Amino acid sequence: MLHNQQILMKTKMEEDTRYFEGCGHEGPIRCIFLCEFHPIAGPKITCQVPDDYVSKEIFDAVSVYIIPKPQLQRSILTVNVLGYKITGFPVRIDNAKYARNAYYFNLCFVCDAWARTVQYEPVVKKLSEYLMTMEQESGFLSDDKKTESEKLRLPAMLKQILEDLNSQRMTTVTEGTTMMHLKVVKVAADPPQVCDHHVPIFIVDKQLYREQQWDLTTQQVLPYINGFNHVAKIAAEADVENNLVKACVQNLVYYGAVKLIPVFQYCNVYAATPELKHLAGRRRFQQECLLYVSKLDGSLPNLRDVFMMYCNMTHGTTLRDLCIRFNPQALRIDERKLVQFGLLHNLIRRVHKYPVFVEGNSHLSPTTHYHKAFSGLVSSDEICCITGLSSQELEEEIECDPSVTVIWK
Repeated sequence: MLHNQQILMKTKMEEDTRYFEGCGHEGPIRCIFLCEFHPIAGPKITCQVPDDYVSKEIFDAVSVYIIPKPQLQRSILTVNVLGYKITGFPVRIDNAKYARNAYYFNLCFVCDAWARTVQYEPVVKKLSEYLMTMEQESGFLSDDKKTESEKLRLPAMLKQILEDLNSQRMTTVTEGTTMMHLKVVKVAADPPQVCDHHVPIFIVDKQLYREQQWDLTTQQVLPYINGFNHVAKIAAEADVENNLVKACVQNLVYYGAVKLIPVFQYCNVYAATPELKHLAGRRRFQQECLLYVSKLDGSLPNLRDVFMMYCNMTHGTTLRDLCIRFNPQALRIDERKLVQFGLLHNLIRRVHKYPVFVEGNSHLSPTTHYHKAFSGLVSSDEICCITGLSSQELEEEIECDPSVTVIWK
């Protein structure tokens, strides 16, 4: 028993050093408990699965937030204290049959302090409202005259919910003639704004989705998402209105099917990031990289050559310069896939070019519509999409105009 406790303590210490509040990782539900306000004893836990996971000392320290003031009733409350994150939905039922004319209870989920719990909030609310209905109809929670078998119904229900949500992320609860379905749905962050020059690329296998899952616009757009076409080009080739394509791509980003990367061009400049160190030490990651960046003939490149090309990506060196220096074709490396993989896994980042019109360098004011975009806030990729200029034409305009300088960042 002591040995098992030491293992649990060691595991918890390792998790505490690896994860932290705000890290974004989801954790399992460690405990579910029901507490109520007793007219004499005050707030107390009446049912807990597993038993004694939340001690009386810890509960007493946070009970004022578990059974809160009336202003906070029927709202999601999350308390992070003493290594626990407790999420509940306090409920008050007004009725003259109760002592003090009201019954207070709160059904709470307990997770690790570092865990992301926003995905559990709708489940906690739905379950609390279900218990509130059961209480109003039959006194399911407060009835003191229940038989021994009836007293075991709530612990059994909570145990089923805890185990099913942790293993399957869904459960169906049956109590008498009533049935309730619970499901943990991933709550993603708001997707970034999609612009004309952004390039969507699938990060999951499209074959995993059935065609019927997509709306008509998405079905029309999907064939043109290949990791190289930017949004404006996709809209033109798919013959779909530009804003509809943006909305479609943003939806795909939200659900984790697509990621946005910069336009691929041989004149682009890339720089290695600190994440590149992971390619040197992770065997499985190395194999994934080699399979991704290899030519279609099936022969894998040498890891040393791939790593060397990534390491030589730096400020002032274009991809064209690297291809001339290393000849990736001879190394069995597809340089376009090499850039894609690096961007998707944050091994490299694009160094963008921002033209700036400097008034002091010329007596002329910016007259053309693309000169007005030379504010230092609009990248060359975006300017090319706005104006229809190629990157070479834009470069010539910048080179010929002494009043325009360039910021790389």
